[in-house]
Amino acid sequence: MTLNIKKYAGEFAENKDTARELRIGKIIPALRSKKKVVVDFSGVSGTTQSFVHALISDVIRKYGDDVYKLVFFKGCSPVIKEVISIVFEYMQES
Repeated sequence: MTLNIKKYAGEFAENKDTARELRIGKIIPALRSKKKVVVDFSGVSGTTQSFVHALISDVIRKYGDDVYKLVFFKGCSPVIKEVISIVFEYMQES
């Protein structure tokens, strides 16, 4: 399943409620079915750490190492890659 972030969040992904809805309505059901999830940031110029945290932190907490096998990111600018890395590192430490 490919999740087009621009479609739901626009050119700058910052709304935590949107991220939460995507996590609950799209990502978690796919992971329950052991389906791969491609989170596509194509066309998104930037994001906030709180958006990415709301999108994936609970998923990492619930699914652990399976997240690394089933969730992939594409179309990420260097800035977005850095934000995603920060959230992953934070979740590994906690």
